[in-house]
Amino acid sequence: MSEQPPAAGAARRRGVRRALAVAWLVAVAALPAGASVADAPGSTTLRVLQMNLCNSGRAGCYTGRSVAEAVAVIRADAPDLVTLNEICQDDVAVLERAFAEVRPGGSVGSAFTVAGDRPSGDATRCRNGRPYGIGLLIRFPQPYRGHSVHSGMHPAQDLADPEQRAWLCVHVPDVVHACTTHLAATSGAVALAQCGHLLHTVVPTIRSGAGYAPTVVGGDLNLRHGGSPDVRSCLPPGYRRVDDGAVQQILTDVTVGARRSVGLRGATDHPGLLATLTVDPARSPSGIAGHGPGGARPRP
Repeated sequence: MSEQPPAAGAARRRGVRRALAVAWLVAVAALPAGASVADAPGSTTLRVLQMNLCNSGRAGCYTGRSVAEAVAVIRADAPDLVTLNEICQDDVAVLERAFAEVRPGGSVGSAFTVAGDRPSGDATRCRNGRPYGIGLLIRFPQPYRGHSVHSGMHPAQDLADPEQRAWLCVHVPDVVHACTTHLAATSGAVALAQCGHLLHTVVPTIRSGAGYAPTVVGGDLNLRHGGSPDVRSCLPPGYRRVDDGAVQQILTDVTVGARRSVGLRGATDHPGLLATLTVDPARSPSGIAGHGPGGARPRP
């Protein structure tokens, strides 16, 4: 299912949604159950990987190698949550297979939503004709208790940019609220407004209906620490933030541990960003399907 707060231009966005079913999520069975990695009692860690793959085939940063390089990174670093920017819809299945295989013993889900194309009123498309946008890969906890998918276009857009920027969230009740977005590259003021919309409107609106869950937002925000505007100015109270030294960001309301940039060997114009988050079970009674007790089961 998909939800979007009211905004100007809703009719055009409805047309995009009708044509392309802008958000979807599939839970798939993984390989036979295996042991999970236990943390210290009372804590659960979540490894989050953010990548901008520049895979539209239309931008100067396109190499045609970024999806294969992302598969290698997923296999090497075994993340629990992956946020993806500048991808084609068919890239998701390739990445999801690697994500499911790297740690047997559970189930995973994948979500995708399109970026709008202002001139056509349709979706932005990759060079291969497939829809272009943002995505997310997630591991489900055990026992599986459902999830919901939410997506939309930011109401603030740079009118000089044909690409209309979108947001995407997956909510797993009591477990995790995971979002990604790729903010405006041509206007810092618009990127800041989009960041504020996601964190101060979208996330609270979803959580008001679905209930609190530890929140993680990964994305190429096109905003920097110490920049003008400064990415920190859009953070709600209590949020923590890590970055790659530039515009790849992971924002969260739980504890951030180790983080590092992940080289993609020139396959895209941005490094990946990998961070380890620690969730207090008092705030997340079910635990997260990361490196804590238990695995996950396929969606019924």
